[in-house]
Amino acid sequence: QVHVAESGGGLVQAGGSLRLSCAASLRTFAGYDMGWFRQAFGKEREFVARINWNGDTYFGDFVKGRFTISRENAKNTVYLQMNSLNPEDTAVYYCVAARGTPLANGYWGQGTQVTVSS
Repeated sequence: QVHVAESGGGLVQAGGSLRLSCAASLRTFAGYDMGWFRQAFGKEREFVARINWNGDTYFGDFVKGRFTISRENAKNTVYLQMNSLNPEDTAVYYCVAARGTPLANGYWGQGTQVTVSS
């Protein structure tokens, strides 16, 4: 059974930074595309970022250079570094792992809450 677990969420002031981590119990982690989605209260889930198995990265339009995504295959972990946070970034952030399927159809974590105060 695959287990995906996010950590690093919390409360931060506007303009601050957070780094989210996601660990996945995948034997072949290096071959998986990894990504982050978020869902704010009362809003649709939206794509945040992804890093493919080959290192290619993609971001949601709203990121505007504020976030970076990286992976450490030796630790089965992906990171989302978030800078210049604003209250609109408040949401539950979910990590997902996918291989041979669209990212949204992969293995999801339980999510970690990020709250940005003004």
